Amino acid sequence: MNKKHLVLSLLLTIVASFSYAQTQPQGNVITLQQALNLATTNNISIQQAQLDEQGAEYRIKETKGSGLPQINATGQLAVYPSIPTQLLPGEIIGQPGTYVPVKFGQKYNATGGFELSQLIFSKSYFVGLEAAATTRDLYRLRTQMSKEDVLYNVSSAYLQALQTKEQFNTIEANYNRLVQLEKILTLQYKNDFAKKVDVNRITVNKTNLENQRETLASAYEQQKNALKFFIGLPIDQQFELSDEVTLENTVLPLTADANEVLAQRTDYQALQTQKKLYGLNVENIKGRAFPTLAGFGQYNYNAQRQEFNFFDTSKPWFNTFVLGVQLNIPIFDGFQRRNQIRQAELEVKKTDLDLQNLTLNTQMSLDNAIKQISTSQLAIQNQERNVQLAQEVYDTTNRLYKEGLSPLTDLLEAEVSVREAQTNLNNERLKYKISQLNYLRARGEIKNLIQ
Repeated sequence: MNKKHLVLSLLLTIVASFSYAQTQPQGNVITLQQALNLATTNNISIQQAQLDEQGAEYRIKETKGSGLPQINATGQLAVYPSIPTQLLPGEIIGQPGTYVPVKFGQKYNATGGFELSQLIFSKSYFVGLEAAATTRDLYRLRTQMSKEDVLYNVSSAYLQALQTKEQFNTIEANYNRLVQLEKILTLQYKNDFAKKVDVNRITVNKTNLENQRETLASAYEQQKNALKFFIGLPIDQQFELSDEVTLENTVLPLTADANEVLAQRTDYQALQTQKKLYGLNVENIKGRAFPTLAGFGQYNYNAQRQEFNFFDTSKPWFNTFVLGVQLNIPIFDGFQRRNQIRQAELEVKKTDLDLQNLTLNTQMSLDNAIKQISTSQLAIQNQERNVQLAQEVYDTTNRLYKEGLSPLTDLLEAEVSVREAQTNLNNERLKYKISQLNYLRARGEIKNLIQ
């Protein structure tokens, strides 16, 4: 080996043994499980769904309240600057054939009292009570749906950010290697041990990697910002992702029949509840054709004065007390109720179509997820072998280059092949985890990620 290759071999050995410090963002490490738990507590859409659920409880109490006694206090003060006059037959004062003008009432009139009403029977009311309870179930399911959507979004965002981080680390390691190699070749060029074209090749590759590194660093920060949004953290809070992410094991063959998993999907349960609610709305409208019966009572005090002296205790007040029941029998409403029923029945039919559509969508999601899982498992095995082979090629080429038996271009091509193989492996691992996530979602088991 000549002096030139001996110096080159020594320098490359130093580069190979160099320990590169990876760029690690400052902040706490957040695992996927911690991110999911934070999201279920802080996410705004979940909080809004929980408020809707609380609002449903108040609507239930409102519906129940319409069947309880209704009590109102009333009061009225009337002043008649001109007292109403009526004409009465003259016979009452012995003047037949004439009419006598008579004023009725006093200038000042005051009335006060209480009114009581109590619903005794209404079919619509009892149907409404059942609908109110069903509404509670619907909003509970919608809250759960919001949680599941957030869990999926957080998991997906976390996995994509983690994949970007791994890709950044790969590029960073290769970039640092080229930086050191550029320094060595530049020094060799100055001492006439290397060609200018070799230095330029290293510089071009290093610049390309630098651009990729900056792009990945920016993408990583953007993905972490999206993650902060989902889990409800301040945008300026710094944290790092844990490299260990484990989803539920998916062992082939997997369940591919949508009918076996629909019952445990929250959105399917919500549609079933919505259908029941629409059916109760039909019954409620029909119930309006039934008679309603209510009891009532009124207790009033009233007084009439020529002067405003209602606080004079020597002047009389008169009371009235009435009790009774009121029956209301609908007879004809211009076909309004019939058309309302038909509209409500259409909503039931539309929900049936939504259920059919969900079944088809679930089947499609299951099939796609299972196929992607199978494909990714095979692709990961192939890419792992590919990385191993590419690394072996690089090691061999690197050794030959040190011995002066291989040109720099072969070494750079081998380095690119290793980087591409690692990138492809990272992408396949991401696809595999996302397909696992999609499979859990299709089965309605995404909630198991926080159990």
